[in-house]
Amino acid sequence: MGLLKLNQLMSMKRRRRRNRRRQIQTRNGSIASCAKSKGRHDDEHSLDGQIKGYSISDLPEDILCRIHSLMPIQDAARAACVSQTFLHSWRCRPNLDFSRETLGLTKETQRDITSIVDHILQNHSGVGVKAVKFLDDSWLWNSIKNQDFRHLDVENQDFSHLDLDRWLRNTIKPGIEELNISLHGENTVYNFPCSLLSDEIGESLRNLKLVGCYFDPTIGLGSLRNLRRIQLGSVSITDSKLECLLSNSFSLEQLVLRVCSGIICLKIPCLQRLSYLEVNACTGLEVLESKAPNLSSVIIQEAPHVQLSLLESPRITKYYRSCPGAAFYARTELPSSMPNLETLSLVSNTETVNTPVMPSKFLHLKWLSISLSGRGQTYDLFSLSSFFDASPFLETFKLNASLHVKRGSIFEDRSDLRKMPEKHSYKLKCVRITNFSSAKSLIELTCHILESAMSLERLTLDTTHGAPRCSVMKTVRCWPMKKDALMEAHRALSAIQTYVKSKVPSTVELNVFEPCSQCHAVAL
Repeated sequence: MGLLKLNQLMSMKRRRRRNRRRQIQTRNGSIASCAKSKGRHDDEHSLDGQIKGYSISDLPEDILCRIHSLMPIQDAARAACVSQTFLHSWRCRPNLDFSRETLGLTKETQRDITSIVDHILQNHSGVGVKAVKFLDDSWLWNSIKNQDFRHLDVENQDFSHLDLDRWLRNTIKPGIEELNISLHGENTVYNFPCSLLSDEIGESLRNLKLVGCYFDPTIGLGSLRNLRRIQLGSVSITDSKLECLLSNSFSLEQLVLRVCSGIICLKIPCLQRLSYLEVNACTGLEVLESKAPNLSSVIIQEAPHVQLSLLESPRITKYYRSCPGAAFYARTELPSSMPNLETLSLVSNTETVNTPVMPSKFLHLKWLSISLSGRGQTYDLFSLSSFFDASPFLETFKLNASLHVKRGSIFEDRSDLRKMPEKHSYKLKCVRITNFSSAKSLIELTCHILESAMSLERLTLDTTHGAPRCSVMKTVRCWPMKKDALMEAHRALSAIQTYVKSKVPSTVELNVFEPCSQCHAVAL
């Protein structure tokens, strides 16, 4: 609590004063004990009085404002009501954070949300606000809808947010830098009033986050010349309206779009400062075109059919892609479209075509992570070795091999292990394989790494799903594993002992993780 911080600070100040008095008495030759002054009992419990003989007002104003700003918003408002010392600080409080946690609401007190927020804002001048956050829980904002407007048409998207409109008008003023409106309730469609961001207000804004809103930036939107970050989640917005928003955001550095299914063609103009782009679960997206020359980090997740046009963004060094056939796509297309990649993360739940051997190279790739899941009955894990040949400077390789492949256990196929033509990887130092199994193609890939990676320092083979163990999480049990997964883990341990250990050089640290004997005991 904020009041506890205040008491701790005052206690520390009293100790420092006592120490100074002792030092002065020692220098003067007087070590006689001083009588302890009695506290003023009448004022001990008053915020505006004195705490054990020392006045709060003795503290510098900047420290008082800092203490006040650290209080939860309800405590800060209450302190301002009973203390002249804090009243001025409250009237100019820069951060207004309204959420269930900061308001101290429960399901029982949620019905008072309107009066609580109104009371808090009544004592605020509306001047000096830098950040405004309205973060809901589904039950919280739905309670506003159901409490005060039950007699109105539920399909009217504006009626249930009249209070929110009023609160925003009272708090969004010139000088605001951060605005976060996150409405996660079911059937919540808040029509965000873009006119609030016109002229001076829009020019000062640096961070904009909207979740669960209808957003039309073509109506009443001013210049957003200082906007650094845009985050839209479950926002109803079209291609043209988003393009209008971006064209007004000259200083934009980060763009995050999540669950915006109305976007079909995303065109990013020549934004010189844009360096980070994230597109997550925008399932309607078909085309992504970027002309941002300094874009360096790109995340595309759950947008399976999107076609990329990023040739005018040649400085991409970090790329995360989740889509079917991600490994094949990355090996065949990325060396030419993203020639400067240094970090690459791939996630695929369907991999049916083997990764081909090609002459193209990743000349700057240092970190590679591949996660394969689902049932790729025809996929050959050994074909991933193509990435090693194409990445001469690769240092770290991580593989989550939970893919169920047609080629079975090495104990069922006793034919000789396949080998690739001898090509050495001189930079690869760290390899970690999670969901390690006895699949023959995976054993072949592991042996290939051991034979070709001349600088390998550490090889970690985890026969579990890689979740933290009970010993790490300090919980009762490890994350559960199905019986067939446990049986496969024990086969994998036998395969490591039989086919892998003998190939590990003395200079390589081999770490093998098996299922927890306490949490995953199984009769073999």
